[in-house]
Amino acid sequence: MPRASVEDSGLPLPTCAELGDLPAPPPAPPVFAHPVLKALLGAWALAACSAEEATAVEEHLGACGSCADEARRLREAVGLLQRPESLDLDPGLRTRVLDTCLERRPPRIPVPEWAAAYDAETARLDALLQDFGDAEWHAPVRLRWFRSDASTSRRTTVAGVIAHLLSVDGLVAVALGLDDPLGDVPSRLPTPAARTEAFWRASHFPPTRSVRAPWREQSHSLVRTVSFTGGGAGKMPVSYGDFELPLHDAMLDRAFECWVHAEDIADAVDYPYAPPSPRHLHRMIDLAARMLPTALAHRRRAGLASPAHHRHLVAAGEPGRSLRLEIEGSGGGEWLIPLDSPAAKGSAEHEVAHVALDGVEFCRLAAGHVPPQEAAAGQVGDREAIRDVLFAAASLSRM
Repeated sequence: MPRASVEDSGLPLPTCAELGDLPAPPPAPPVFAHPVLKALLGAWALAACSAEEATAVEEHLGACGSCADEARRLREAVGLLQRPESLDLDPGLRTRVLDTCLERRPPRIPVPEWAAAYDAETARLDALLQDFGDAEWHAPVRLRWFRSDASTSRRTTVAGVIAHLLSVDGLVAVALGLDDPLGDVPSRLPTPAARTEAFWRASHFPPTRSVRAPWREQSHSLVRTVSFTGGGAGKMPVSYGDFELPLHDAMLDRAFECWVHAEDIADAVDYPYAPPSPRHLHRMIDLAARMLPTALAHRRRAGLASPAHHRHLVAAGEPGRSLRLEIEGSGGGEWLIPLDSPAAKGSAEHEVAHVALDGVEFCRLAAGHVPPQEAAAGQVGDREAIRDVLFAAASLSRM
């Protein structure tokens, strides 16, 4: 039986104009020859191809093994061209987040302001340590400090540095009535260096990642305890063996050393590490500046600094010869350092010298990481006084 034609159906035939309104069929995808596709691999690796070219290349890679290998190598090369970015968070982020939270819901037992730097720096160091493998924990680290008129150092590992922090933080723990990480040994070993050496010797094996947990637990206990004791406990004395610091300064001192040794660890594993937040950095610099007159007097008694100018000696609390210490950058400020007696008062009218230093550079000087002869300082005035103060700053360091 013959098929019915359009004419037989009785339906009207479409006109030419109506046929012209129909959508055109999609264009056929471009066909690229193998040499062209191979030449496009570099642009494809850089994501510089058009959509059609990228589709053609990707379809080709599924069927051509040699081009797929070349594309993989090019993608790896492109990855090496990208600038590496630090995975570290902004050091001030934690403080800003906590401040925002505490504005909305104040804590029932707040952390004293003078303990906030220690809380922040121990948290930052713990974040650095959390992904370390065995190789990183045993990476060599050289602890550096300044003694008399020369730099000195002690070789250890990343784990050994954490053991050092655990041992010296124990001085604050003892003052607060907490357990000492050294047990019964430290009664005869009051100084930070002696405690550290005793801890290292008592270990049957070199310290490993297992030291992280007791160090972090102790740091939490210190922050929790000073918070419960309230701000009034800040004047409690903490003995370092040959000197004492009030608790509020001891917590700043421990925050400073935590940051310095965190940088030592980060350098050992080739990882970037940012300075503390400006607010905390300022407090650390202020502590070092307040300790300078006593450090200068100690060096003078040991014959390591120029004698005091007796004609300028003044009664305690009276203004005397001074050096203006200007710290630039975030956390900076100005301090007038009395030169002839720790009991004297810094005075702008009796200023004989002016030293300007970057804040982080000054902290590295005070940590014994920069020799005083190499400190990049702007210096004006009495050269002898400037030298004495820079060497006194370096002498604040210790193991």
